[in-house]
Amino acid sequence: MPLERSIWKDNPFGPEALRLDGRMSVVTGAASGLGRATAVALARFGSDVAICDRDEEGLASCRAEIEAIGGRSHVGVLDVREDEAVREFMAGARDALGAIDVLVNNAGGGFWAPFLDVNLKGEQALIRENFGSVTACIRHAVPLMNPAASIVNVTSIEAHRAGPGFAIYSAMKAAVANLTKSLSMELSGRRIRINCVAPDVIRTPGDEVLAGDADPMLPGLESSSWPEEGHPDDCAAAVVFLAGNAARFITGSTIHLDGGNWAAGGWKVREDRSFSL
Repeated sequence: MPLERSIWKDNPFGPEALRLDGRMSVVTGAASGLGRATAVALARFGSDVAICDRDEEGLASCRAEIEAIGGRSHVGVLDVREDEAVREFMAGARDALGAIDVLVNNAGGGFWAPFLDVNLKGEQALIRENFGSVTACIRHAVPLMNPAASIVNVTSIEAHRAGPGFAIYSAMKAAVANLTKSLSMELSGRRIRINCVAPDVIRTPGDEVLAGDADPMLPGLESSSWPEEGHPDDCAAAVVFLAGNAARFITGSTIHLDGGNWAAGGWKVREDRSFSL
């Protein structure tokens, strides 16, 4: 877009650029954890929010929190691995709340197991949950989106490093990151931006199910180079930023929400805050 047509030309950047008033957001996996924090944050910044998950009770609680803020909501209890269910949910959200302005693909998950112990059925389940669900949501949401919409895919630090015991999960997160880059070009003609957030060291209720018996920490080492853990609201804050006009020139990118872990590479941090390789 030529500079003379920039939205900042007549409306210099200010706090209102972070507001999402009059917009409609869709968040998958919104019953708890990062998805719930994101859905509530979007509502706090003025957006109506459509939420979905398999956890009906968690969704009801999230919906109550959104509506207590004053936002309108639409709820779908479904499995995002089911293509037809996704199509129906997106259409129902559009009918209830209007055209989609923001899509947050948060749903996903997995389990710890050495690659050779994962059978074909388990592999296909991981692919559908962490990659197929994202492609289905994008495929069915984009035709229902307003111009200048935003898609945010929640990946993981494992999209950018090895994931022993999580080989398929990690590969699918990497696939989503690459898909995001490709679609940043394909969707630019529709003025739809697409980006990723890649969390790590943010505890959520699903962590115990994901990790199983895996314990990546060694005695005497910290979990990241930052002196405190992240919070689900740290993910929500990044999504709110990417959703609105403040991020209007950002597409095909990833924001790492990991206390510096990706930047640290192979460096380890001891409890006394010293470093070693």
